[in-house]
Amino acid sequence: MRTHHLPPLLRQHLAALRMLLVFTVLTGIAYPLVVTGIAQAAFSDQANGSLVTTNGKPVASSLLGQNFALPKKNPDDPKEELRPDPKWFQPRPSAGGYDPLASGASNLGPNNPDLITAVKQRRIAVAAFDGVSPASVPVDAVTASGSGLDPAISLAYAYEQVNRVAKSRRLAPAEVKQLVDDHLQGRILGFLGQENVNVVELNHDLVRLM
Repeated sequence: MRTHHLPPLLRQHLAALRMLLVFTVLTGIAYPLVVTGIAQAAFSDQANGSLVTTNGKPVASSLLGQNFALPKKNPDDPKEELRPDPKWFQPRPSAGGYDPLASGASNLGPNNPDLITAVKQRRIAVAAFDGVSPASVPVDAVTASGSGLDPAISLAYAYEQVNRVAKSRRLAPAEVKQLVDDHLQGRILGFLGQENVNVVELNHDLVRLM
């Protein structure tokens, strides 16, 4: 189509429309397809959500923490609080109850009296649950992550739970501790963050010890 005989304003609009169509194809279709293809070919597990499977069926994602709790006494009661299951390693607290639709922190400052009270109560509860002194309870056992979905716990918190999990499952503590050591993840690039244990992956492999 010849456009040099058209009014300048119309020619500018047609040129802009052609550019829009070209970049729509490039950035809206071609680029996503290329990136998706590379991701599926080179990083298939991560691209599909880092799923954890049991008997070939996805049961969780190693990127998202979750509750490991006992069944509710009254499933229809939304006010009934979940009780941690002693047979599983427990994650850190979550402001949103590990609901992926409620990701986020409590937004309470470190000096907020509600947060201070909650931390004290959690420390007492965790210490009683794991059979340890309140003074030895790690910080991440009583504080939530920024996202509320973090599956990582500190090595100290994982070690604290070894005896309780081993006793509940009638396993040797040394065997359970070795499983924790096998799941220890080092710092990113050797210097970013802290060593941690992915509690979702740890609990998934815990079943294999039975």
